[in-house]
Amino acid sequence: MAPADKPVFGTVIFDCDSTLSTVEGIEALSADHQAEVEAMTNAAMRGESRLEEVYARRLELVRPTRSAVEALGRRYIAGMVPDAREVVAALQDAGVAVRVLSGGLLPAVRMLAVELGIATPDVAAVALRFDDDGAFLAFDADSPLARAGGKAEVVRRWLPTLPRPIMLIGDGETDLEAKPVVDLFVAFAGVAEREPVTGKADVVVRSASLAPVLPLALGAGRHGDAYGRGRAFIEEGAVTFTSRSADLQAALTGG
Repeated sequence: MAPADKPVFGTVIFDCDSTLSTVEGIEALSADHQAEVEAMTNAAMRGESRLEEVYARRLELVRPTRSAVEALGRRYIAGMVPDAREVVAALQDAGVAVRVLSGGLLPAVRMLAVELGIATPDVAAVALRFDDDGAFLAFDADSPLARAGGKAEVVRRWLPTLPRPIMLIGDGETDLEAKPVVDLFVAFAGVAEREPVTGKADVVVRSASLAPVLPLALGAGRHGDAYGRGRAFIEEGAVTFTSRSADLQAALTGG
């Protein structure tokens, strides 16, 4: 166990869509193609198709303008998951490194991160190019985040600069793919529960709030409203643990 004044985890990495925000970005942009885009997104997040098979197709259907992507950023902020702001602030106050890792569109994801007080260099997502009038030209097809296994690749690149242990929180198959390169994978099912992901996670959070992240990351004996809400969710059974995370559960519950 870490000392009482030292967090259990040195780094916490958050997904964006359906994790920090209730919004699924590409679906929010899809308009007339919403059903088709949603089907492709869900198939990729459940691991039924590879991300690279759907990424370019979705953007070619949607072709988001610069103004539409900026509006998406505002929707991300308005749709923040309860306690997201408090959780990020408490982690940073405790000295935990916080990063955002998303297959979403970088300008919008970065707007949410900035609102949460997360520095721009600590955000990874897929860059876009627009013409002078703000029309969509292309996405960064070389980004690892636009293909399967990309999140694991980005985390590996980050490892020399990330304090360990590392916790990764997300809801989809692309997040689960990074499990081997982090120390704890937490499936956040408070917005969307995907059984192929929750079934392989070390911890599953089913509360509609991100507050349980605080006791998981900081350990026992902390204070604050969001921390207290997180402990309450754990005690109420909204957080489940596997054998791999049994020591963490015992430390938090006294079991």
